[in-house]
Amino acid sequence: MKTISVKSVNISKEKGTVKKPVRIIELTHQGVSGDAHAGPWNRQVSMLASESIEKFEHQAHRKVKPGEFAENITTQGLELWKTHPLDRFTNDEIELEVTQIGKECHGSSCAIFNEVGDCVMPREGIFCRVLSPGILQKGMILHYHPRMFRVMVITLSDRASAGEYEDRSGARVRELLQQWFSENNRQHYVHYFLIPDNPHKLEELMEKAKEELIDIVITTGGTGIGQRDFTPDIVKPLLDKEIPGIMEAIRMKYGQKKPAALCSRSVAGVMGKTLVFTLPGSVRAVNEYLEEIFNSLLHMIYMLHGLDIH
Repeated sequence: MKTISVKSVNISKEKGTVKKPVRIIELTHQGVSGDAHAGPWNRQVSMLASESIEKFEHQAHRKVKPGEFAENITTQGLELWKTHPLDRFTNDEIELEVTQIGKECHGSSCAIFNEVGDCVMPREGIFCRVLSPGILQKGMILHYHPRMFRVMVITLSDRASAGEYEDRSGARVRELLQQWFSENNRQHYVHYFLIPDNPHKLEELMEKAKEELIDIVITTGGTGIGQRDFTPDIVKPLLDKEIPGIMEAIRMKYGQKKPAALCSRSVAGVMGKTLVFTLPGSVRAVNEYLEEIFNSLLHMIYMLHGLDIH
């Protein structure tokens, strides 16, 4: 487990000004008590690594004091700009969740920008929201926890579950997930289930996913209009919100050349804090659907967790 040490904690009463080091800060559910940036929003607490500050010192040809970039917490031990939204920093009391990497510079209202003509905070500073409050001071250690995304992949097939043939569509889903998470430098774990076309077993797995706070559920199979195609009929009543545009766009895109694609009843939606996508049961359909879903998947994850990141 990676750790960072707190080199300084800093506060300012006004936005866009240099923050002053203090002995301790109190982290509340609004942010840093007494700080200008505290409030019911996602950028409650700003952090900047001394590794970033040292690089900037070479450019500015002077030493930079903690808080000059308006960061609440100055750290050492990790290049913070390489973290991601939804990663967390903790100790025995405090829990901070990363909500944003970098920001728009205040420009002429930024004290250090006016002096040097540049500011490292928009590129390498990070912002967090407070999940668990507490007291923080210089010398304390925080543990870094990259977000582990949990995915449930469910293949519905009487014949594949009976061992009559290999489940190629479920395997392809897992392969494409591995590629996507790797490209986005994110950690993930897949819970894989191969079940017969049984509505009760599907419903049980969907309830299990909701209870265990699975991030993403992807099913393959049972989205057509045959007698044994019931996946959308089981899934739709369990959704809190449907996301119709995704599947509509996919059907229209591929249905222009392959009219049979318009027979798919695939659905997408939100079940609690879980994103759900039901895909047809062929490898080709898995490729086509996930290519489109991946274009907006990270944005959907952020929206679901209250992060307005564009």
